[in-house]
Amino acid sequence: MSTSSSASEVFRVADRVVERVCELSPITATFVGVAGHETELDDFSPAASERRLRMHEEALAEVAALSPSDPDDVLARTVMSERLEVGRELDRRGEVARTFGVIESPGQSIRQVFEVMPSSSPDDAPAMVERLRAVPASLSSWRETLEDLIRDESALARRHVVGVADQLRAMAEGGFDDLATRCAQSCGVDAESSGLRDATEVATRAFGEMSQWLTTSCAPHCAGSPYVGEERYSLWSRYYLGMEVDPLETYQRGWAELARLNERMWQLAQDLAPGVARLAEVARRLDRDPRLVVHGTEELLDRLRTFTDGVVARLNGREFSIDERIQHCDVRLAPQGSAGAPYYMMPSEDLSRPGTTWYPTLGHDEFPWWPLPSTWCHEAVPGHHLQLATVVINSHRLSRFQRLLGSTSGWAEGWALYAERLMDELGYFEEPAIEMGFLQGQALRAARVVVDIGLHLQLQAPEDFGELEGMGDVSGRVWTPEMAVETLVQRAIESRDMSVSEVERYLAIPAQAISYKVGEREWLSVRDAERTRLGAAFSLRDFHDRALALGPVALTDLRALLRG
Repeated sequence: MSTSSSASEVFRVADRVVERVCELSPITATFVGVAGHETELDDFSPAASERRLRMHEEALAEVAALSPSDPDDVLARTVMSERLEVGRELDRRGEVARTFGVIESPGQSIRQVFEVMPSSSPDDAPAMVERLRAVPASLSSWRETLEDLIRDESALARRHVVGVADQLRAMAEGGFDDLATRCAQSCGVDAESSGLRDATEVATRAFGEMSQWLTTSCAPHCAGSPYVGEERYSLWSRYYLGMEVDPLETYQRGWAELARLNERMWQLAQDLAPGVARLAEVARRLDRDPRLVVHGTEELLDRLRTFTDGVVARLNGREFSIDERIQHCDVRLAPQGSAGAPYYMMPSEDLSRPGTTWYPTLGHDEFPWWPLPSTWCHEAVPGHHLQLATVVINSHRLSRFQRLLGSTSGWAEGWALYAERLMDELGYFEEPAIEMGFLQGQALRAARVVVDIGLHLQLQAPEDFGELEGMGDVSGRVWTPEMAVETLVQRAIESRDMSVSEVERYLAIPAQAISYKVGEREWLSVRDAERTRLGAAFSLRDFHDRALALGPVALTDLRALLRG
């Protein structure tokens, strides 16, 4: 593929679209590393939604009028068109405003953005102070949108509103506690005289007030279903996958995959915990095994960093060509009030902020190690960090839109799950306890497909599902959140607290949960097709290098583009 000049008209339009998106969403600007909006927060009002819809429509018209000059231009135009079109449709139907929960909401975004802001010199402190003082207005704009929505009592689900209210209350009661102190220390300023302490208190009060309003004034008027139904689910699956899927076929595939994984997990259980009657008991025994427990957050961070560095050293020059600029991936503790699962944030555009993995401690100071190797291969290398940081540094042939806004969950999460599978193929998870951790993660993603589609389309559980402890034989029953939680606990050996959090995630972010297994299937299928096509000339390293260099694409385009 040729090297496109960043001066091409397609690339100039991509630059302008990124700037428009960042003007409308300063939080997005900070998350993707675009400078110039550090003192601002998003306007979540109905008027802002209208402005975003107009931006999508105007950008689509501008992109449609472009005449690409080379293959890089063609790809850049294709990615922009696909992402802008589905974004326009979400805005047109009001889906962005009404679809939120404890995993993803304006409140969560506002709190998280302060964790990724620059805070390494005294010059960074004023922006932090000004942005903290902007919290009340930003939350007030969101309240304006919610006040519009609750005029139709079926628009919002009380379950999500109450959940977010509880989350914002937790943030107000502790989620900002150490922010002023930490930022003052890292910036080299005094927390009081710099205004950080006072500004943090302003933000804290705003979160508490918003939580109270959600509880007392919003939730009582919300009678909508937490299940989105087939039409809304289809749109959200297009957004997260970049392809159309048959939900019933995908549901059946997910169930077959979960059954396959459970069979192997039972085989391992005979060695790890002989005589157990339930898979969940295997997890409890592994959690208590002193050889597999990490004590304290410092030891946890050190082990995760050491593990990631070791994976980079093992893979670089063999299965991958890893650019030296992105060989480091940081590990940090997630702020209080975050979701229960680890996550990753890509580096800033100029690489001044490294790609970072985040571990939520949930108040614990002891951590089971057995599930973490596969999880960190997913979040760091060769998973999210390697894929997304490679995109950031490929500015010579990927437009700014592709690099910063072009990703789909199916492309990214599918690759990360493929990365776990690859590491298993390479023998990284041969120790039985570590393999169980890998299988547990795979089973969770398979169960997500069944649970997510089952809940939102209100399907019946498979006829051969069998029993869930405490619920009897649930075969043929219509899915409920309680069945979903028990499925994750008993079939994916996930902790109960995490299972509850997971189910809330699926209900609040429809179709995102299926992107892991659907995306993994596409990546494996494309790799197998390339191996068949090239025969003895197939190189795994070359395939990976081409795959990473391609950048974000809709899953529907993956095979043709990798074939070249």
